[in-house]
Amino acid sequence: MKIDLKTNIKAIIARSYVRIVAANREPSWWFTETLLPILSTAAYVYVYKALNAPEEYTGFVILGGTMSAYWIHVLWSMAAQFYWEKEIGNLELYMIAPISRMSILLGMASGGMFLATTRAVFIFLVGSLIFKVDFAIISLPKLFAVFVLTLVGLYGLGMLFSSLFMLYGREAWHGVTLLQEPVHLMSGFFFPVRNLGFAVALGASLIPMTLGLDAMRQLAFKTGAKSGFISADVEIAALVGLCVLFLVVSKYALEYMEKLGKKEGRLTLRWQ
Repeated sequence: MKIDLKTNIKAIIARSYVRIVAANREPSWWFTETLLPILSTAAYVYVYKALNAPEEYTGFVILGGTMSAYWIHVLWSMAAQFYWEKEIGNLELYMIAPISRMSILLGMASGGMFLATTRAVFIFLVGSLIFKVDFAIISLPKLFAVFVLTLVGLYGLGMLFSSLFMLYGREAWHGVTLLQEPVHLMSGFFFPVRNLGFAVALGASLIPMTLGLDAMRQLAFKTGAKSGFISADVEIAALVGLCVLFLVVSKYALEYMEKLGKKEGRLTLRWQ
């Protein structure tokens, strides 16, 4: 089956449009996705203030809370997405459509990023203003590059998880739940990851968020480099490698799981 670029671009736009419009049609999501998440972030800030921790730690928490919006979106709106699509009967339509499965996921990622960015910006702005975070950006181009690379790596990881969860039923739900909180710990969302020890931090570096957060803290705060795991330049290079790795592996994993699902008849609800 010949798949042309124009058709795939249309698929990306279509899947993006659905998610952007859905965010505007459900006003309650704006409340649950913006106001409520900042409460948990504020809790960590007050813990550090009670312990008389350095002021930079307040900024570390705000930055971690900001990026957590993307990790949660990757898990629930990317990794488990094909599970939801199978539940409502859309997955069969995706399988017979003359488009790449990656274009579907890319559309979901770009569209869903709208709501995730809304949550992230709200946490960042409100948290920074309320707690008076003092940023000292060392290199804006590097900081922006780290942010983009982190998102690309995260969504590449989400595509990989999506291919793995495509064949499973409710196990996908449990798998996503299992990954949520441990990664908050291992990636150092609310503290410098180097405090976990070199070996643990090195293993956690397979998650793009770990290196991304550490590099952003080094580039956004005066004393960020002192609490960094490794140098920001090395982390940027590692993020580039992770982006390529996850995007390539997710493509082949998606193709393999699709073939396996067709062979075993697990792309519909008959096995649930």
